[in-house]
Amino acid sequence: MSEFTVLKKDGAARLARYETPHGEIMTPCFMNVATCGAIKGGLSAYDLRDIGAQVQLCNTYHLSVRPGSEIVRDMGGIRRFTGFDGPVLTDSGGFQVFSLAKLNRITEDGVAFNCHIDGHAMFIGPRESMKIQSDLGSTIAMAFDECVENPAQYGYARSASERTIRWLYACREELAKLNSLPGAVNPEQLLFGINQGCTFDDLRIDNMRRIAELDLDGYAIGGLAVGEPAEVMYRVIEAVEPFMPAGKPRYLMGVGTPVNIIEAVSRGVDLFDCVMPSRNARHGHLFTHEGIININNAKYERDPSPIEEGCGCPACARHSKAYIRHLLKAKEVLGLRLSVMHNLWFYNNLMREIREAIENGTFASYYEENVAKLGRRI
Repeated sequence: MSEFTVLKKDGAARLARYETPHGEIMTPCFMNVATCGAIKGGLSAYDLRDIGAQVQLCNTYHLSVRPGSEIVRDMGGIRRFTGFDGPVLTDSGGFQVFSLAKLNRITEDGVAFNCHIDGHAMFIGPRESMKIQSDLGSTIAMAFDECVENPAQYGYARSASERTIRWLYACREELAKLNSLPGAVNPEQLLFGINQGCTFDDLRIDNMRRIAELDLDGYAIGGLAVGEPAEVMYRVIEAVEPFMPAGKPRYLMGVGTPVNIIEAVSRGVDLFDCVMPSRNARHGHLFTHEGIININNAKYERDPSPIEEGCGCPACARHSKAYIRHLLKAKEVLGLRLSVMHNLWFYNNLMREIREAIENGTFASYYEENVAKLGRRI
């Protein structure tokens, strides 16, 4: 159903080919977040292809609320619905259940909560999450997990980790059943497990050891990039990585900044996703190889240059900083679109540069050259 091949290593950094039922993914790879089936800022699936995106990531919870997973299923699944012809990953909905719901009640079967839009009662557990994702027909489905807020008490973190493992077994059983049913949108749907355990190394390692035994299609590290210091996140990755199957893709969920990504690649991570490039773009914070600019600043009012010289994105090819700044100030939708297009092109191009550096055996020098620059504000 899928095949992950590590082509080259440079230190712990890995260049790999991931063959999926819906096409090939070259890793390290950034997965572009199309929460409700589109990138906020007016980008379509076809725009994603134009800016070098390999994977589209859609949100199980939001799509289950509207338009409803049954509608997406009846329209041929998330790929046909959105027009994205490559691999699509759907998250489990767990993060939204725990972060958006003001009140939720956790049971062994799942989580009861109220919809963040209109307050109606909802319930999502491992089986419900798998059914929604099966309806969506994504390439990769994520297991339903319990997301615990950091910092957490050790005892609760341990209980949540244990529950996440039990839910993973239920997810595996349910998805196997759904894949076998006639009429399944994607009968080859893959399943990734999620490592949890907050910032406690022993819980993380125990959880990873146990879920690795299931021989899933891939493994994610969840529950990080939620407010803990970056150094803590890097420490957790280093603790978990030796216990992640070497022959399976490794996904760091919700990460992150360009610096976070380079640091995680240097620790053996393959896949990433984050709303940051599109969210920051909508506020005029744009990424370049010299650092981050705020295009709202007055100094760009008469600047005829592109966001970044040499950038291959459509915004930089055709428009000036002055024009894009004007559009954002005038609250024109085109300003959002051009800004988001630039940031997502930057992220996808960054991953291409990282892959080339690993292939050429120059990742260490690429790391040294870029890790100090990419996070600074100009």
